[in-house]
Amino acid sequence: MTMPSLFIAHGSPMLALEDSAYTAYLQRLGRRLPVPKAIAIFSAHWDDPQQLLTDADRYEAIHDFYGYPEELYQIRYSIPGDRKIAYEVQNLFQQGNLKFKTVPDRGLDHGAWVVLRRLYPDAEIPVLELSIDSKRSPMEQYEIGKMLAALRGKGVLIIGSGALVHNLRLSGDQGPAPQVEAFDQWVSDRISQWNLSELFRYDKLAPNVRDAVPSYAAEHFCPLFYAMGAADNERTAKRLFQDRRPGALNLDVWQFGGTDLGDL
Repeated sequence: MTMPSLFIAHGSPMLALEDSAYTAYLQRLGRRLPVPKAIAIFSAHWDDPQQLLTDADRYEAIHDFYGYPEELYQIRYSIPGDRKIAYEVQNLFQQGNLKFKTVPDRGLDHGAWVVLRRLYPDAEIPVLELSIDSKRSPMEQYEIGKMLAALRGKGVLIIGSGALVHNLRLSGDQGPAPQVEAFDQWVSDRISQWNLSELFRYDKLAPNVRDAVPSYAAEHFCPLFYAMGAADNERTAKRLFQDRRPGALNLDVWQFGGTDLGDL
């Protein structure tokens, strides 16, 4: 069974509490996907110059945010790890001459657990979290994802968790900011066409890029390239869902490779 690779926007940590069209979609998606053997998730909230990956028998949710309702801090999400899959990932990184380090005593940051809790509320599927490096070039990020492509054929679901439009400082009093529409369309077109030569230069070519992805939030765009790289052998892309929030925060779900999941 070949699993797809997914890019899923996690938005605010409040995604864990809210009842919306987007959270309802993630729940349907979790039920529609073939049951994965394990999940490998790249999170925008684990940004490090060295490639890091977790390696433990069980993980707990990290509440790595502040200023939110107390109810959010009471949420617990305990999910098993899979050291066999972690070992396979390490072997693939070694084959790709990528230096890495395992981190056995780390939980799951909210970029990982908020998404996983919506997809798999029963927390039964083993998970492995991987860091991203926002200082690497998009091509390098893509190549790291590509190293893991073989895992999809072994039933491993690969997810990149971030956001393609993520500017929390742009006012949303009048709904979605119009200046990011051109950026969103530009990026969507090039993802659909698998136009890597332009996507890899999105920060120079895309219109209104600093309105949509300011420099302080660039790490949220990076998981896209890891997720796409994991489907390099198929190079098919489909946006499954989009929720445009007020201001400049789009919540997108993209599928790369695998069987078309259709409309949910």
